[in-house]
Amino acid sequence: MDVKFNTTLREVCLGEAAAAMVTITAVKGSTPRKPGAKMLVLPDGQVYGTIGGGCGEADVRREALNALTELTPTKYMVNMTNDIAEEEGMVCGGLMEVFIDIIKPQANPEKVLLSGYLDSLEASEQPVLVTVTHSPENPHLFGRKCYFTAGAKRYGDLGDEDLNNLAGELADQVRSAGKIRLVRTTALPAKPEFELLLEPAPAPVELLILGGGHIAKPLAAMAAILGYRVTVVDDRPAFANSARFPGASRVICQDFGRALQDLEIGPTAFIVIVTRGHRHDKVCLKAVVSQPTAYLGMIGSRRRVKALLAELLEEGIPAGQVERIHSPIGLNIGAETPEEIAVSILAELINVHRDGKAQSLKITTDA
Repeated sequence: MDVKFNTTLREVCLGEAAAAMVTITAVKGSTPRKPGAKMLVLPDGQVYGTIGGGCGEADVRREALNALTELTPTKYMVNMTNDIAEEEGMVCGGLMEVFIDIIKPQANPEKVLLSGYLDSLEASEQPVLVTVTHSPENPHLFGRKCYFTAGAKRYGDLGDEDLNNLAGELADQVRSAGKIRLVRTTALPAKPEFELLLEPAPAPVELLILGGGHIAKPLAAMAAILGYRVTVVDDRPAFANSARFPGASRVICQDFGRALQDLEIGPTAFIVIVTRGHRHDKVCLKAVVSQPTAYLGMIGSRRRVKALLAELLEEGIPAGQVERIHSPIGLNIGAETPEEIAVSILAELINVHRDGKAQSLKITTDA
C-alpha cells in the first residue's frame, strides 16, 4: 500500500463515509499488477491507489461503486484479454480476480480494526491482515477480518475460533515468506469450506544515500514518493539537514566511516554512493562491500570506476564482492543533469527490486 492510499484509508476509518477497498487476490496470464495491489474507491468515484489502470481498472471501479450502493462485499473477475485491452492501448491478455471489500459508513468496529492495523504497520510490527473472502455456507462471515502481529497477538475476529486459530498458524508462514497468500481450506473438522486472504506487511525499500549533494536531493525526493524509507548521510551540516531532505526518514551529519559503523545494514538495504570525491567513495565502499545488501551502487565515470575497482581487488577485497557493485550507477538512458541522473539511479533500483530486464551502466572488473 502506498503512502497516499494509507492516508486516505485512515481518513475513511476516522470519518463517517463508506469506501470500497479493492485487492487483487489472484492473476493468470499477463496483468499489469500482481496479487496484493490495492485501490480505494470512494462513494463520489475518487480512486486512490491502482490495480493497473486502463479498461480493467475502470471495470473494477464500476463494480466497486455498485458494491458501495449495496454495502455488500463481492468478488469480481476481470478479463483482460487482448481484444478488450487493445481498446485502451494495452495488451495484457490475462485474468485478474479482485476482492471488493466494503468499509461501512459511520463509526464501526471494522474501522477501528483497520485503524489499528495501520498503526501496527507504522510501528513495524509486521502485521498480517487476514480476510474471509469465500464463505458460501456462512455468508455472515464473508468479509470478516483480523490481523496478527509478529508476537502472534490477534486483533479482530473471523467469527469462528477454529478459523481464528488456523489463520494464526498461516499468518506466521505468510510473514516468513513475505508474499500474499490465498488459502481455500476444508481442513477444519466438521467445518464448511472457507477462503482466507492473508496479506503480510509490505516491506518498504530501505534506501541509504551516502552523500548529500546535487544528485542526492532529487533522488531522495523521488524515492520518498515511491514510499522508500530514505536515510541520507553526509559530513557537511549545510548538506545533511532535514530542511534539504524533507522526505527522508533520517538525515545523519557525521563522518561517513563512523556513520556506517553505527548503522544497521541488512540484506534488504539499497545503498547509493554519491559522495563528493574518490576518497569518500572508497571509504564507503570498503565499509559496506562485504555486507549482504540487496543493491550497492556508486556514481563515477567508467575510467574512475575501473581504477577504484582495481584498487579494491589489489587490497584484497574478494572479486565476488567487487562484482556486486553497480558502477557506473543507473540505467543507460543518456542522463546528464542531476535530476536526470537521479531518475536513472532510481530506475535501476526499481529494476533490481522488481527483477526487471533493463540495461544497466554497470561494468565488470574485466571490462
